[in-house]
Amino acid sequence: MPGFKPIDPQIKAEILTKIRNEGMRVMEAAEQYGVSSKTIYTWLRSGVVNSNTSLILQLNRLKKENEQLYRLLGRATAELNRPKY
Repeated sequence: MPGFKPIDPQIKAEILTKIRNEGMRVMEAAEQYGVSSKTIYTWLRSGVVNSNTSLILQLNRLKKENEQLYRLLGRATAELNRPKY
């Protein structure tokens, strides 16, 4: 059974960036970097809960922004469809 091997924080950040932003599969990253997929899934999960830029908070911000845009779009559509005298 292999022992614990600390991962360089820069490598960890690179792995997470490739998975989140570039669409790399977890299994591909695990093979390429020699890290277990279980470890990578743990990193991904902890990033959702503990990260300063929590994905949950970001999702809520984007939902609110979408609601604001829909309201603006609705107002603009109503003004366009209003009869002109």
